[in-house]
Amino acid sequence: MNRPESLTELFLAFSRLALQGFGGVLAIAQRELVEHHRWMSKEEFVETLAIAQVLPGPNVVNLSMMIGDRFFGLRGAVVALAGMLVAPAIIVLALAAAFDQLARHPMAINALRGMGAVSAGLILATGIKLLPALKKSPLGRPLALGLALTAFVLIGLLRWPLVNVLALLGGSGMFLAWWRTRP
Repeated sequence: MNRPESLTELFLAFSRLALQGFGGVLAIAQRELVEHHRWMSKEEFVETLAIAQVLPGPNVVNLSMMIGDRFFGLRGAVVALAGMLVAPAIIVLALAAAFDQLARHPMAINALRGMGAVSAGLILATGIKLLPALKKSPLGRPLALGLALTAFVLIGLLRWPLVNVLALLGGSGMFLAWWRTRP
């Protein structure tokens, strides 16, 4: 595995990652961190992402801080967070200032709708790409996929609150992983 050579490299990597993502950077994060920079394996990415998802806040922001901390401690976490947020914040502030004008244009409205569909596709593609990493999971692929399908049904179809689904399925998943790995 590689590691970032400096805090500057870490900042630039997360800035580039943040600027590539419209509607979500999860697919790009996996490609950049695992395939391009080789800072982590697929399995490490899946494990770190799992932790990032149960913490409050955006998943990729949590992920960036965890990776920054892994390589440079607290300074790395702050630098990675800054990389994720500085450039997008500037862009969002500029767009917010121009929003009144843009909100009336049908092309802008349709572009935003299209970006939502692309974002959903990227998330699905990332999930499919990371399926091989489930082979090494203590749950195994069938049980992990069963939990994912149950989460989809509970949230997507039955409209359960996310916190309830996290408590039920997260707790169940942790218990099952513990049960399968106990001596």
